Amino acid sequence: MNKVMGLLLGLALLASSAMAADNIKLGAFFDLSGRGAFIGTPTKLVAEMVVDKINTAGGIHGKMLELKIADTEADPAKTASIAKKYIYKDKVAAIIGPTLTDTGMNVKQVVDKGRTPIFMTVGGDPVIMGGKFGPTKWVFKSPQRSSIAVERLFIYLKSKGLTKVALLAAADGFGKDGSGWMDKLAPKYGIEIVARESFGTRDTDMTVQLTKVKNSHPQALLAWTIGPAGSILAKNKVQLGIDIPLFQCHGLPDPKYIELAGTASEGDRMPATKLMVADELPDSDPQKPVIQEFIRLYKEKGYDKQFPINTHSGYAWDAIMIVSNAIKKVGTDPETLRNEIETTTNYIGVSGIYNISSDDHNGLDVDSMVMVQVKNGKFVLAE
Repeated sequence: MNKVMGLLLGLALLASSAMAADNIKLGAFFDLSGRGAFIGTPTKLVAEMVVDKINTAGGIHGKMLELKIADTEADPAKTASIAKKYIYKDKVAAIIGPTLTDTGMNVKQVVDKGRTPIFMTVGGDPVIMGGKFGPTKWVFKSPQRSSIAVERLFIYLKSKGLTKVALLAAADGFGKDGSGWMDKLAPKYGIEIVARESFGTRDTDMTVQLTKVKNSHPQALLAWTIGPAGSILAKNKVQLGIDIPLFQCHGLPDPKYIELAGTASEGDRMPATKLMVADELPDSDPQKPVIQEFIRLYKEKGYDKQFPINTHSGYAWDAIMIVSNAIKKVGTDPETLRNEIETTTNYIGVSGIYNISSDDHNGLDVDSMVMVQVKNGKFVLAE
């Protein structure tokens, strides 16, 4: 009897092992601790949610997606080490993540050498820019490019006659990316940057910088950062009695921003994904049903209780969906898969409608973003 039970157990383990070996592996790494954990942790939950949705529907041609998850800890060196493990040990079909521009930059060479597609969930443009920024053949990203967010912001500023602005940007890779695009695009939209200051992402007071730019008499303040620093800027502005509008970047449309800044956030405006104003979208918008389905699943999981939906929420969903759609068409051969991802056309996602090409490894245009503002403690379409 014991021999029979042992044989059955052995057969079950072999079957389980065979099934696991037949899975399609995706590597996923995010800031689950460190300065980007407020974005990385809910992004991980969304990655698990979309993989569960795909597997519940039968996987990809009967094969289940297997998500391998790791914490980058906002550490570029650790991120590169994890990427190598995914490529050479785990033999993943593709990688999803990481969270920050700085960590994303550190894996470009790794995936290029390992010939493995990576779909990043970072905001900065350099991850998909070549030349001095490194190889881009294997790198894609789901959040809008900083250049697109800057254009959406500048179009709005011009429409409101706000042409003289002061810029306050974080001293990290993301802040420098946004600042660079503002310098490049400002002349196109008739915007003059009359003053600029920088700050650290962990700074707890920006009154010195705000006082300096105030003396240049701008019509508006532009801030380019993610995380608590943006809320601190909003509060410091009110404390100093600076009575001009504040515009934040596309990384800050998040209920956490309002929570941290309190009433000081009232009236602040920023570019965002349509996810932030789903109820205000017209029924004719092709993204609306996709966004509504995402919100329904997110709330069913109960994620909204700890991590209210924000502009970052859909990035992992879009990345994994696009990669999965490509695997469904061509399989997991690295070069063939990469080529298929690069020809993604009219994919209607949570964050926009993606049209990826060899010249654009993001595929979102300015129409994928809207301007939102804080009104009565909530985000609404900007007036």
